[in-house]
Amino acid sequence: MKLVILDRDGVINEDRDDYIKSPDEWVPVPGSLAAIARLHHEGWRVVIASNQSGFGRGLFDMNTLNAIHLKMQKSLATAGGRLDAIFFCPHAPEDHCNCRKPKPGLFQDIANRYGLDDLRDVPAVGDSLRDLQAAQPLGCGLHLVRTGKGERTLAAETLPTGTHVHDDLAAFTDWLLSQPAKPQATA
Repeated sequence: MKLVILDRDGVINEDRDDYIKSPDEWVPVPGSLAAIARLHHEGWRVVIASNQSGFGRGLFDMNTLNAIHLKMQKSLATAGGRLDAIFFCPHAPEDHCNCRKPKPGLFQDIANRYGLDDLRDVPAVGDSLRDLQAAQPLGCGLHLVRTGKGERTLAAETLPTGTHVHDDLAAFTDWLLSQPAKPQATA
């Protein structure tokens, strides 16, 4: 199985410091939908792992989050792509849950859903250090994009060893599809 894990805000869609709170505020990063479509057509399962603390903070409800994701899925379908699953943490930071990145809970849930012992060599793409920190304990390949908070992350943080940096999701996809096939984690 070829699996790739993407953060949502800042990777697939434009990020906002005041959170994406409605479908109207969900705006794709240029090239991101076509990149996901390419991955899908090349046989990759594309999964999202996203903190959605705006929900835990009461800024939007589950119906609104579902509407945002429906807009994203419809936009992807129009571009010829799809997502295989969306995993999200609904908690606020003060809840101290295990699923809020930088903790690895969402990635553990993904491994469990797909019957994998770990996520060794599964590419994980994010725009912040916490995205990389959450993916690292399960052995993911670490990829930072410069979109969203990516430039700020590069300027302010020391990235984990082995992190690849890409201009955006389209550049990551170009890189990934140019790599020789290698086995990923198995159950």
